[in-house]
Amino acid sequence: METERRTKNIWKNSAVQSILAAVVCILLGLFVGYLVLLAIHPENAWESIVTIVKNFLNYPTRPARLKYLGNTLVKTAPLLMCALSIQFCYKVGLFNIGAAGQYVIGAGASLACALYLHLPWWVCMLAAFFAGGLYGCIVGILKAYRNVNEVISGIMLNWIALYAVNMWLTGVKESTSPYTYNLSQNAPESMIPDLGLSGLFANNRYVTISILFAVIAAVIVWVIQNKTLLGYELRATGFNKDAAKYAGMKENRNIILSLAIGGAFAGIGAAFLYLSGYEQWSVTQSSVPSMGFNGISAAFLGGLDPIGTIFASYFIQHITSGGSYLDKGVYPSQISDLISAIIIYLCGFVLFFKTFLNGRIAAREERAIEAAKAKKTEEGGEKT
Repeated sequence: METERRTKNIWKNSAVQSILAAVVCILLGLFVGYLVLLAIHPENAWESIVTIVKNFLNYPTRPARLKYLGNTLVKTAPLLMCALSIQFCYKVGLFNIGAAGQYVIGAGASLACALYLHLPWWVCMLAAFFAGGLYGCIVGILKAYRNVNEVISGIMLNWIALYAVNMWLTGVKESTSPYTYNLSQNAPESMIPDLGLSGLFANNRYVTISILFAVIAAVIVWVIQNKTLLGYELRATGFNKDAAKYAGMKENRNIILSLAIGGAFAGIGAAFLYLSGYEQWSVTQSSVPSMGFNGISAAFLGGLDPIGTIFASYFIQHITSGGSYLDKGVYPSQISDLISAIIIYLCGFVLFFKTFLNGRIAAREERAIEAAKAKKTEEGGEKT
């Protein structure tokens, strides 16, 4: 009886339900992705979906696998920061689609400090942190004092950020390409130190302390949101802005602060990537980098929980990287983005899933109570 009650309590746990819902969404997303591959070219569909899921495991040797696992981790760190940006603001009732622009501004600030000024890596990271935060403040001020929808202002600022950064970094681009100077050759002092595990990742020097910082940031966000007065006020503002104001909370301050913190997370996420030397910025790119938008996928797949977002960010990056191993002559590499999009669409049904599961549990408990009452009545009758 005690074991059965404990099992019921487990299924009623919100975290368990979120994990179960995420697993269901992932499996359904992969299944739909498989159907799309099947429609494009049925002969290699199964092999291709397995290729996406395997990612670095496609390599035959252990050193190669570890090296490309490191590459996946390199891009997981900025993705996690963008996901935390989305998650933090969403808890205050704000959809920070402007995280993409804040990410761009962070990239511009960090690379400008590195390539123009040759500043130490930690100064470049702080520059990205504050630049992203200030850019998020713009969205927050417009929302708080002019009631401008943060989605509209965020999208507009994304494009302003892209072309502004392209102009800033034109002076530090290579003469024969649209890419900025190689960081390791032109500003080695601005590169983030490696994690000290390069031997584990087959001498992959791009695996830096960024991944550790990103995980620590997720834990800090969880503590702030669940264990502090500030977190309570932010969540209260998200639940009901007017009620928070009536209770004496400064709702405008909370809105601006939330978007500033979200922007700072996205900004430093860009520094995590570009200061590792893994990628160079192209000053001719005409589309906003997808990292900020992929953060939406990771945040919602993680159940809008900072700890869940850690694992969701890795998974999203894992299948995104896995898409690059597809046969480009047959399938588009964007198929992994399609799978991510399907998974996020399905995540919209998480609330429905939880409601359905709780309804089933409640109905089962009610039947058990009625059965116990009937049994007790029957036993009472027999004694009489």
